[in-house]
Amino acid sequence: MLEGRQVNQNEDLSPDSTLSLIADPYRFISRQCLRLNSDLFETRLLMKKTICMTGKEAAVLFYDPTRFTRVGAAPEPLRATLFGKGGVQGLDGIEHSLRKEMFMSIMSEESIVKISNITSRWFKYYCRMWEKRRRVTLYDELQELLTRSVCEWAGVPLKEDEVKTRSRQLTALFDSAGSVGIRHVKSRMQRKKAESWIMNLVQDARMRAPSAINTPFQAIALHRDVKGDFLSVKTAAIEILNLLRPTVAISVFMVYEALALHMHPSIKKSVQHSGPDYNEAFVQEVRRFYPFFPSLLAKVKDNFVWKDVHFKKDTQVILDIYGTNHDPRIWQAPEEFIPERFLQRENDKFGFIPQGGGDLTGHRCPGEFITIALMKVALEFFALRMKYEVPPQNLDIDRKRMPAIPKSRLVIQHVFFDEM
Repeated sequence: MLEGRQVNQNEDLSPDSTLSLIADPYRFISRQCLRLNSDLFETRLLMKKTICMTGKEAAVLFYDPTRFTRVGAAPEPLRATLFGKGGVQGLDGIEHSLRKEMFMSIMSEESIVKISNITSRWFKYYCRMWEKRRRVTLYDELQELLTRSVCEWAGVPLKEDEVKTRSRQLTALFDSAGSVGIRHVKSRMQRKKAESWIMNLVQDARMRAPSAINTPFQAIALHRDVKGDFLSVKTAAIEILNLLRPTVAISVFMVYEALALHMHPSIKKSVQHSGPDYNEAFVQEVRRFYPFFPSLLAKVKDNFVWKDVHFKKDTQVILDIYGTNHDPRIWQAPEEFIPERFLQRENDKFGFIPQGGGDLTGHRCPGEFITIALMKVALEFFALRMKYEVPPQNLDIDRKRMPAIPKSRLVIQHVFFDEM
């Protein structure tokens, strides 16, 4: 393991590292840690003292609820776009446990099968449309497909003439949240519109007062807090969007699945001729290998020392997701795409953290099982049920944007769909 050093040796001497982080958001922390021969270092981001950490030991520490809190940890730009203000990501203690329990009740095995079947049906619908078009930009199409799927599954009314509008709104919450300038302003505007849309639906649901909860939408709209009261209409809307938004964001992982199949023809043949174990390994390797969101944030609860570094109360701490998933101390040949590594690998709560670490009762993403299930649906279509060409285009991954995606957004052409 890398040795911890004295605090002055674990310090980025730049007066502020914000521009360096923006220039290389996925590799800044791991590269700096490598330079310092340490698992962590101190720096300033937007002139605010910050401790950056990478690796499995850092992840174990980061998910210790006695050490860190998420309350007020996310910067205002992310709360105003990605998460929403008052959502489960910014809670701790009993309030977080009750809200997380609500989300986990939605993620039953039966519910995951249901959304998988719905998504498969919408994939068929879009495949038939893609057959009639000369070229298709996959990233854009998958956003719309998943908007339809998640709204149907969740019980959120969605009229045909508003599909594109709602898809744009939900996509802006994650696709532009980490940006600056006009894209960030647009993300804020779309957040307001999306919240207004869902707030109206929540108010209507409460007026109707159904005798039984039959949908994920109703489970959140009618959820009661620790005092036994309904969540505020706005908070309920935020939490419903915290169900819809991450599902539409799976479009990023799905594009990476198609990219991996294109870049590795021999692996595509293995997917086509192997069983479900290999296909799951492929999905997990996509989640490990490709960049999605680079890091997570928390704040120090009370003063403590770890690896000779003093963590002072209220200090901002960033855990490096991408670097941990590419840490050579955890992964052999981490920069190679090798699905087989997951065939024998046991579940690792802290070394494999594409959607957070630790237990699902904590701050690990409750939608992780839905992500895996829907990626399997997409893999079935891309590898087995669709034939298509990938024309010349710029498939370089734009790592300066968050989430990172291929610069061309992955264009396909001459689609043929096998109804089977």
